[in-house]
Amino acid sequence: MATIKLNNGHQMPQVGFGLWKVDNATCADTVYNAIKAGYRLFDGACDYGNEKEAGQGVARAIKDGLVQRSDLFLVSKLWNTFHDGPRVSPIAKKQLADWGIDYFDLYIMHFPVALKYVDPAVAYPPGWNAPDGSGAVELSNATIQETWTAMEGLVDSGLARSIGISNFQGSLILDLLRYARVRPATLQIEHHPYLVQPTLIQLAASEGIAVTAYSSFGPQSFIELDWQKARDTPVLFEHGVVTAVAGKHGKTPAQVLLRWATQRGLAVIPKSNNADRLKQNLEVTGFDLEKSELESISGLDRHLRFNNPTDVSLFQVASEEYVLTSFS
Repeated sequence: MATIKLNNGHQMPQVGFGLWKVDNATCADTVYNAIKAGYRLFDGACDYGNEKEAGQGVARAIKDGLVQRSDLFLVSKLWNTFHDGPRVSPIAKKQLADWGIDYFDLYIMHFPVALKYVDPAVAYPPGWNAPDGSGAVELSNATIQETWTAMEGLVDSGLARSIGISNFQGSLILDLLRYARVRPATLQIEHHPYLVQPTLIQLAASEGIAVTAYSSFGPQSFIELDWQKARDTPVLFEHGVVTAVAGKHGKTPAQVLLRWATQRGLAVIPKSNNADRLKQNLEVTGFDLEKSELESISGLDRHLRFNNPTDVSLFQVASEEYVLTSFS
């Protein structure tokens, strides 16, 4: 299995399994079957609401002798309502307990946006909006530095072997690097041919930060959420540039899209419930695209971001200017 060496010496599988939108009722079986198929990296988050079930799948695979804990690279994320420094360690410990493990291989700041604390006993996972039904988005005064310092404490205490960031743009990364005692090992971003972000990827590479691409298939994941922007965007699986490359290499469009990313040094975290596609998605480092093919796929760039909180109608609040600054 292809791996990426992180800036702290740890090895991260280049192809993992993303747990976003994996249904709770099937999550344990999905994780178990993915491990059986050969996956070793699982990318989860507090916000996904399925960490207990993912942990059950892991526990079953270990019990059945498919893997040992040390064979796996388990990832989770800090949600926005836990950015205040004293909240970081307790929620990380809760998430570890949900997974049934002692440490995360990688723990990521999910968004560079701090929201007002919500007690897990009141609402879990909390989401973007206040749990009182008002639809309000309430900010916290926690700075990224405060949150990152607390996350560094997770490394010191052995609760996380690596820490990283997600949905950060260049200016925030440069600011973080000014004070980080533990440098971010990874940057997770939306990345597909409609949103290539070459300058951001180049910056991360120059700073030794590995990049993980999510939503590698572009609008596909967001069509499932019935988002208008995604419905109005041509499906990448059917795009002539992608299908032509796929036909030439005898691969599926999904494999071509994943290889476009991995061949350029990025990690990917696709998901599938289909046994054949599970296997196909793992087999995306064993063939190469021509330089002209990589360039033609990159040429589809529209600077089109789907995962943008300001597109959600309930997020039209006084904090919008702040969030736009963070995500633009």
